Amino acid sequence: MALLKELCYGTCRWYFQLNSTLVNLVDKPLKSKDLDIHCLLILGMYQLSHMRIPEYVSINETVNACVVLKKPWAKGLINAVLRKFQRIVSADQISYADDSARFSYPEWLVTLLKAEWPDSWEEILKAGNAHPPMSLRVNLQQCSREGYLELLAEQGITARVGAISATGVYLENPCPVDLLPGFREGYASVQDEASQLLPSLLAPESGHRILDACAAPGGKTCHLLEAEPNIAQIIALDIEARRLDRLQENLERLNLSGARVKIVAADATLTEEWWDGEYFDRILLDAPCSATGIIRRQPDIKLLRTPADIDRLCLLQGRQLDRLWRCLKPGGFMVYSTCSILPAENSEQIAAFLNRTSDAESKAMPEDWGVLCRYGRQLLPHDNGTDGFYFALLQKMLPPDKPGHGLVSPL
Repeated sequence: MALLKELCYGTCRWYFQLNSTLVNLVDKPLKSKDLDIHCLLILGMYQLSHMRIPEYVSINETVNACVVLKKPWAKGLINAVLRKFQRIVSADQISYADDSARFSYPEWLVTLLKAEWPDSWEEILKAGNAHPPMSLRVNLQQCSREGYLELLAEQGITARVGAISATGVYLENPCPVDLLPGFREGYASVQDEASQLLPSLLAPESGHRILDACAAPGGKTCHLLEAEPNIAQIIALDIEARRLDRLQENLERLNLSGARVKIVAADATLTEEWWDGEYFDRILLDAPCSATGIIRRQPDIKLLRTPADIDRLCLLQGRQLDRLWRCLKPGGFMVYSTCSILPAENSEQIAAFLNRTSDAESKAMPEDWGVLCRYGRQLLPHDNGTDGFYFALLQKMLPPDKPGHGLVSPL
C-alpha cells in the first residue's frame, strides 16, 4: 500500500516535468483513447527518475502492465520510450523549456504565483514538491508538550517542538499512529501546525457558543474543546455527511463527545435550514478553497485545479462570509481561514467583505509568524515547516446605540 501511494502521489507531483520530457520521446502524441498508456509511461518515468526500484524492474513491470490493460500492442512503444528516458537520466541530460516543466506545476499556477509572490515564488514551488512532515497536536488536557516529547523518546521516536504553536510537535520520521504513545487514549492527534493556531486566534471562553463551519474531519472542533473544556456548545457543521463520521470518531477517541457538541450536516450558506436563531460568540470559517497551500500533501491538486475553480471558490467563500456573519453576536469574533496561498481567496476576499459589511472590522494578529497582508496574515508553505495557510480575525461591532464596553481583541 505504501508503494502504491508513493507511485500515485509521485506521478502527480512530477507529472508536468515528466510530461514535458515525454513529448520529446514519442514520434507523435498518443490518441485520447490511449490515455491509460500515456499515464503508464509517466508512471514508468517516475520510477526511473525518482525512485530506487531497480531500473530493469521498473521497465519490465511497466511494459507488462500493457497486458493487464489489454493493450499488448503498446509493449514495444513503452519499452523503447523508457529505455530512451533511462539513458537521458543516466547521462543527466534532462532539460526543461520553462518554469512549468522545471518545477512541475501547471503553467497558469506558476504565472499566478510569480505575480502574487515575486520574491518567494520559487521557494513556494519547491516546498510544494517536498514530502510533508508528520506533525502532531498534543492534547494539553492530557499531557504537556514536554511530557509528550519524553513519551515519544521512550518509544525511540525523535521529535521536536513546533515554532509557532504551543501544541505542535514534528516527528523526524513519519510513523503509523498506532506507534504513537497514548494515541488511542487521546494524547495527540495528527494535524499540521498551521491549523493549530486557530484556537489561539478564536480565543474561546467558558460558556461560549461556537460555530465551526466546514468542520470535518474534526481537528479544529476537537482542538477548540481541548483549549477550552468549558465551552457551552459547539455546532460542528459540514456539507459532507460522510466526512462527519470521521469527526465523531475523533471526538470519541479524544473523549470529547457529549451534549455540548452538535454535529450538523448542512450547507453553511443555507442558514434557514440549520440555524436556530441564537447568536454565536465565536465563528470559525475554515472555508473551502483551492488548497494551493497543501500541494505537498495533495499533489493531485496540480492536475485537478483550474483557473475557473478559483473563481467559483471565491464566490462560495463570499457567500459563506455574508451568510454566517448574520449568525455572529454583536461584539463577537469570526476567524476566516483557508489553506490557500492565493490573495484572491484570502486578503482580497476579506477586503471585499469589509467593503460591503458596515459592522465588520479587521483586527490585528500576532506579528511573529507569516507574512503581514493588508488584512490578515499568510503562512507560506516554506515558513517554519507548516502548510500554506491564511488567517483573518474579524469583529462584529456593536450598534451605535450600544457602545462597546471594553471590546478587546481575543488576542
